[in-house]
Amino acid sequence: MSIKTIEHVILENLLYNDEYSRRVVPFLNDEYFHDRKEKILYNTISNFILKYNNLPTKEAVIINIDKNKSISDDEYKGVIELMDSLEKKDNLPDFDWLISETEEFCKDKAVYNAIMESIQIIDGKSNTQTANAIPGILSDALAVSFDTHIGHDYIEDADERFNFYHKVEKRVPFDLEFFNTITNGGTPQKTLNIIMAGTGVGKSLFMCHHAANCLTQNLNVLYITCEMAEERIAERIDANLMDITMDNLKDLPKQMYDSKMNTTTAGITGKLIIKEYPTATANSNHFRILLDELNIKKKFKPDIIFIDYLNICASARLKNGGNINTYQYVKSIAEELRGMAVEYNVPVWSATQTNRTGFSSSDVGLEDTSESFGLPATADFMVALIATEELDEQNQVLVKQLKNRYNDTVANRKFILGINRAKMKLSDVRRDEQQGLVQSNQTQATTLGSGFNGESFEEKFQTDKLADKEKFTSWNI
Repeated sequence: MSIKTIEHVILENLLYNDEYSRRVVPFLNDEYFHDRKEKILYNTISNFILKYNNLPTKEAVIINIDKNKSISDDEYKGVIELMDSLEKKDNLPDFDWLISETEEFCKDKAVYNAIMESIQIIDGKSNTQTANAIPGILSDALAVSFDTHIGHDYIEDADERFNFYHKVEKRVPFDLEFFNTITNGGTPQKTLNIIMAGTGVGKSLFMCHHAANCLTQNLNVLYITCEMAEERIAERIDANLMDITMDNLKDLPKQMYDSKMNTTTAGITGKLIIKEYPTATANSNHFRILLDELNIKKKFKPDIIFIDYLNICASARLKNGGNINTYQYVKSIAEELRGMAVEYNVPVWSATQTNRTGFSSSDVGLEDTSESFGLPATADFMVALIATEELDEQNQVLVKQLKNRYNDTVANRKFILGINRAKMKLSDVRRDEQQGLVQSNQTQATTLGSGFNGESFEEKFQTDKLADKEKFTSWNI
């Protein structure tokens, strides 16, 4: 009894398994069959399916092969023998296993073919392709996948849509009430979120503050820095969590530092990993390798990723300089980071600088984004931190919404936060300190330390949901 190869299993199920054939024919390619007899038989079967939308009989296959004048007598005999070896079975293989193995077969063959074609190009044996085509050839091969989703059917998928409306989306909340308000409870997974500010205003401070907050929520946090040393980032988070200035942190005796560290981390089950890369050298592929290493070596999977900051990362697709302008380059980086967020199912936070006009402006807009307007086009959420002399005197910073896919940017367009640069902390401020903001359109305001009229954020939104439920159930439907 001969052992059947995966090619034989595929051909056998193409001939006798209707559900399997309809699923895989759009993704199979005759180039994946390297044996001439297998390729002829595959083309005969697939051409029949595509033409008649049905499986062929053995007789139909034989007749079509007989009509093929491009094959020799020996090939004809070999194809007939191959087809005779394919059996119709009462017990079909597990469908999911069969699809998975077929997809793996297609991926392996596509990569193998791409490598062989690249070697031909390098050896100068290709008359049509140059070495510049190799990255594209390999990328196309690596992208081979069985994507069976062909769209949302508005009528037939109504139940699925209803479930989506009532699905509780996982979010990473803030310890700042206005940020929770404008994001509907925090940043969702698979998103790219951007803080924009001038030099020294507080981009890294915001990310360190939020990273510390996420850690206290027992989340796993990955902080990638392309600007400061790992120890400098950790120092800022120490100051935030220990509620001590960075100057005093340096003067702490070891015993007191250990005591504060133990108190601060007591009960925290999450982890914070800080990784430094040289400026302008690391791209999303480096970050993916890091994520895989952390998973293997530390069993660490982040719930949120901070990248400090986007403009000083590198692009995995484009080489800086030459014919690539900053718009294309920075937009490419943003797209790659957002793709990584989707791939690893986490929110990604990063930052960008304002341009020279925005640095001196008290009302920053999207047009003040430095280097590339492609960044705000790609980001899901983007806010600006604005500092003025008056705000600095009050230890405050102005926040302005620039783009928001989670909520209406018109509501709560501007609000003020307290800022303690020595302790690397942000805080809510009283309602009366929010007054006087031009075009702020605030619909919710916080009071210091009491959230929404004394309620916690969760209590506030739970109350709203219950009220909505009572309203809906009172309808006559």
